[in-house]
Amino acid sequence: MVNGKVRIKNPTGLHLRPAGLFCKTAMQFDSKITIHKKTRLEDVTANAKSVLSVLGACIKSGDEIMIVCEGNDEVESLKELVQLVEDGLGE
Repeated sequence: MVNGKVRIKNPTGLHLRPAGLFCKTAMQFDSKITIHKKTRLEDVTANAKSVLSVLGACIKSGDEIMIVCEGNDEVESLKELVQLVEDGLGE
């Protein structure tokens, strides 16, 4: 299992289009991939391969998320997903 923290840079956060791009990328890997976001009130976990789960996490611009990957291609999947977020999720 590997994980990495990254801050959401794009001004609109993970709304439908960037969430769809994130999930589409995550689905290319065999590893189990989850997103964790901590707030003052709760810890939110989302399945990175489910658009509804990612949208339900309400990830906004400036939020720091942890991407956790577990499986045979975990290192590659983490690297690609972190890079995708750092590049602004296509925006």
